[in-house]
Amino acid sequence: MVTELLDRATAATYASWFRALADPSRVQIVEYLARQARPMSVGELVAAVGLAQSTVSQHLKILTEVRFVLVEAVGTARHYRINETCIACFPSAADVVMGRPAPNPTGGCA
Repeated sequence: MVTELLDRATAATYASWFRALADPSRVQIVEYLARQARPMSVGELVAAVGLAQSTVSQHLKILTEVRFVLVEAVGTARHYRINETCIACFPSAADVVMGRPAPNPTGGCA
């Protein structure tokens, strides 16, 4: 018998994360940025994922809204990098579904 339900605010945060990763291209972008471990321009990401610049930009917008990806101005350009804090507290779906303790979504994630 389940004694505690995941609180609504945490569930809403997790749902926004899952929605942000509900597209295979966004998963690829997050994974690529995590492996590169450095800020990257949109052009570099376009070359890596093989999508149009406008499509990559739209995916980056969604990923920055949930803070999986951080953006920084470099002159007139924008560079994107993985948000290590957020990725560290992203729970695995299996942990949440199996009732294991989920990380707290605070500390730069939400």
